[in-house]
Amino acid sequence: MSLEMSNTNGGNGIQRSQDKRELLCLLKLLKKYQLKSTEELLCQEANVSPADLSAISETDVQQVLGAALGLGEGEKEPPRPAPLETKQTAVTEANAAEALAKFIGDDSFDAQQHEQAYEDLRSFVEDSLDIYKHELSMLLYPILVQIYFKMLAIGQKEKARAFIEKYKSDLDGYYIEGLFNLLMLTKPEELLDNDLVVAMEMDKFVIRMSRDSHSLFKRHIQDRRQEVVADIVAKYLHFDTYEGMARNKLQCVATAGSHIGEAKRQDNKMRVYYGLLKEVDFQTLTTPAPAPEEEDDDPDAPDRPKKKKPKKDPLLSKKSKSDPNAPSIDRIPLPELKDSDKLLKLKALREASKRMALGRDQLPSAVFYTVLNSQQGVTCAEISEDSTMVACGFADSSIRIWSLTPAKLRTLKEADALRELDKESADINVRMLDDRSGETTRNFLGHTGPVYRCAFAPEMNLLLSCSEDSTIRLWSLLTWSCVVTYRGHVYPVWDVRFAPHGYYFVSCSYDKTARLWSTDSNQALRVFVGHLSDVDCVQFHPNSNYVATGSSDRTVRLWDNMTGQSVRLMTGHKGSVSALAFSTCGRYLASGSTDNNIIIWDLSNGSLVTTLLRHTSTVTTITFSRDGTLLAAAGLDNNLTLWDFHKVTDDYISNHITVSHHQDENDEDVYLLRTFPSKNSPFVTLHFTRRNLLMCVGLFKS
Repeated sequence: MSLEMSNTNGGNGIQRSQDKRELLCLLKLLKKYQLKSTEELLCQEANVSPADLSAISETDVQQVLGAALGLGEGEKEPPRPAPLETKQTAVTEANAAEALAKFIGDDSFDAQQHEQAYEDLRSFVEDSLDIYKHELSMLLYPILVQIYFKMLAIGQKEKARAFIEKYKSDLDGYYIEGLFNLLMLTKPEELLDNDLVVAMEMDKFVIRMSRDSHSLFKRHIQDRRQEVVADIVAKYLHFDTYEGMARNKLQCVATAGSHIGEAKRQDNKMRVYYGLLKEVDFQTLTTPAPAPEEEDDDPDAPDRPKKKKPKKDPLLSKKSKSDPNAPSIDRIPLPELKDSDKLLKLKALREASKRMALGRDQLPSAVFYTVLNSQQGVTCAEISEDSTMVACGFADSSIRIWSLTPAKLRTLKEADALRELDKESADINVRMLDDRSGETTRNFLGHTGPVYRCAFAPEMNLLLSCSEDSTIRLWSLLTWSCVVTYRGHVYPVWDVRFAPHGYYFVSCSYDKTARLWSTDSNQALRVFVGHLSDVDCVQFHPNSNYVATGSSDRTVRLWDNMTGQSVRLMTGHKGSVSALAFSTCGRYLASGSTDNNIIIWDLSNGSLVTTLLRHTSTVTTITFSRDGTLLAAAGLDNNLTLWDFHKVTDDYISNHITVSHHQDENDEDVYLLRTFPSKNSPFVTLHFTRRNLLMCVGLFKS
């Protein structure tokens, strides 16, 4: 790739000279703002020397900028912009009402007419037959909110507040929090920065409705000549109609609650390869190479016994079946396994062979690690995949690692000592560590804000952390130092997770995006954009091809790492999504929320499987047992719950039970196996070991 100067004046060099001058001014500007890599790349592509760059003065840069901004000849430099606060105040105070009236409403807005139209709609819903009433009642919230926006946009603050107070009792309880936030708006210009307003402007509010219910609503608008409601419906509502009977109240409520209504059917039409990748053949790694064949009839040693062929390990002889729902192994580039990685996987496989089978009659043992006397408070905790280390992040921006085994945390030997080691030895990974440096705990310092998440790499030699300082740091667990600082998010980063196959990791932030990274690049590979509020939690799919995100907009999304597209949109939570976990088979996703509920989703079609109701406060952590039979969840209510996930999936697959049926069953706790309360310690994280021992970490609150 090369950068060429084009001559547009048919041989005249004036244009070429002007283009070169503008290019040099651009390079000068890049140097001024310390964009070194971009400057070097552009200099190389355009064949610009440092001598050419030194000939450009600051005045030349200002003149080129002035020409680009359309300044007159008399203006030597562009005028300095007013401070952000002053400039914004001037704009909003001068014409905010007019701009917002065009942005949201119209010039001939009549508050009394809109309130009467809503009253008529409310009466229509109340007088409808019970079979249609529940679906038609879903219309009230978005239309109420839009009328409120219109009133506030033209400055009728008190009338708008009175309107909300009068009719908010008609709505379901999960909308009250959103209405309370809307009542906090006092000025018309504040609408422009509100997540809910922007969400309803960018994406129409989706209402899923039977064709019969929709026909009744259209007839009401036409007969009553409800132009006001018809206008709001045309601009801000989308009806996803279906054939068949109207849904009952439980079915309507199950998938309602998000800022954009329900998911459209086309949002969940794309195929998802939720199956697991084929495992590595470990037999070739453990079986020694065959020795050269010797003749049996050796005259010098006639009585020599024949050599036996090495036996195959029955544990490793089982071949993994190919899953028709699994992606191809080369769908996304995965790191090639080193011999040391294969040995780690082999060790994990041998340990998994001793795993305890869990079920309704065999519950796991649980061990609870409590963090005491923490002056700054624990903000996160994570246990390594092999259950040998635990990492905790603190509000004072520090990270502490503890060893959970008698083995101490050691560092690498000096370079001279490493050169003397035999690199071919089987225990090279152990011999390169210095026994004299062993400690039971180590600290990481580097962040400048509270640490919100830590994540161990699958190989247990790296640790990721994210913080309020908008950065992600990669730490080495061999040198015990920071290796890379990743910058891309512009607001606090809430969560970060390693891919099960290593190399990739994903982060999410207050900036409403999630980003896919690789450890060897300081630029994000994918930016997942679509959530309407900050993204609170992320989780990698077991096959590393997909990422799930949970957001404050009360939705859960599944993203394809290869294309960067959203392939599943799942609505049903009534609060911010706070925890995510994939089942071991890869087909199901569990999500916890500030609404105290846990929802199980089927990724094959994006449908809601069941809602688990037991917790009385925010669910902060969810995990599946290693054999996939149990689901463990815990939260701020100091309770750990164990659920029979095997029964959940059996009921779903065999009977295709409806949402309402599941809700009835959950009243009797048919899936709940056991509840374990802690004394006064909210749970921070849960982890199943390879042998299905449940490990918990919490913070004692006096």
